[in-house]
Amino acid sequence: YIFGVCREMIKRGVKVEGFNSAFAGDVPLGAGMSSSAALESTYAFALNDLFGGNVDKFELAKAGQATEHNYVGVNCGIMDQFASIFGKAGSLIRLDCRSLEYEYFPFDPKGYRLVLLDSVVEHKLVSSEYNKRRQSCETVVAAIQKKHPDVKFLRDATINMLQEVKDDVGAEDYMRAEYVVGEIQRVLDVCDALGKGDYETVGKKMYETHYGMSKLYEVSCEELDFLNDLAKECGVTGSRVMGGGFGGCTINLVKDELYDNFISKTVEAFKAKFERSPKVYDVVISDGSRKLA
Repeated sequence: YIFGVCREMIKRGVKVEGFNSAFAGDVPLGAGMSSSAALESTYAFALNDLFGGNVDKFELAKAGQATEHNYVGVNCGIMDQFASIFGKAGSLIRLDCRSLEYEYFPFDPKGYRLVLLDSVVEHKLVSSEYNKRRQSCETVVAAIQKKHPDVKFLRDATINMLQEVKDDVGAEDYMRAEYVVGEIQRVLDVCDALGKGDYETVGKKMYETHYGMSKLYEVSCEELDFLNDLAKECGVTGSRVMGGGFGGCTINLVKDELYDNFISKTVEAFKAKFERSPKVYDVVISDGSRKLA
């Protein structure tokens, strides 16, 4: 990862020379929490600062994405690297990956706690068929383009456009695209809810997202679905897969008065079923890549 970032920064005009480095972090590894994007974004920022580069924040995020494409073999989007660069304490980001327009929304859920539950199923993106899901989406876009040439990405498509090509694409490809188109609308709905401080709606949409990721996009697993079901049983406001799936974590929006019971019951039930305990991480939303000293 670090070698790839060095090469990508050189391509962007930064004169990277030899340097001494050490790094550490508390982003869970292999848990779908974008630890690789955090590493890429931190090093892109540091190299730009250390060697007097003039690369802007958008391009720093793209350097991390290019590292995944060219050195890791994952055809990822820009979201994870963007979040690692542009993160802002106390805020969530809505990013339009088509235009790279973004907007911050306040996240201050008084009376709630945000907690990650790590299934301890290692998230391995390269071997987890991420690229196949991307190919499915591109296949559906190509079918839609025959009737709607202006559609470049699923970001441009509507559910009606998708339904028009249902008989022209495979059932699996259709399911993948159905999830993506639905998720775009959920993002907009959640942003509206955040603006109103309506965390009950935010939670409802989290559950809808998990269902789509589990049943349509099929990137969940037995352990994550079990954690999601336990959240519902415990009255948790919202729960969903966090990150790309195929293992990793669920993120849960929990009322303060339900938190202790939720954690204790979940740890006990998960251990009884899977013979290991999930890891518990309280979530703090902080600023992105930056110089500390």
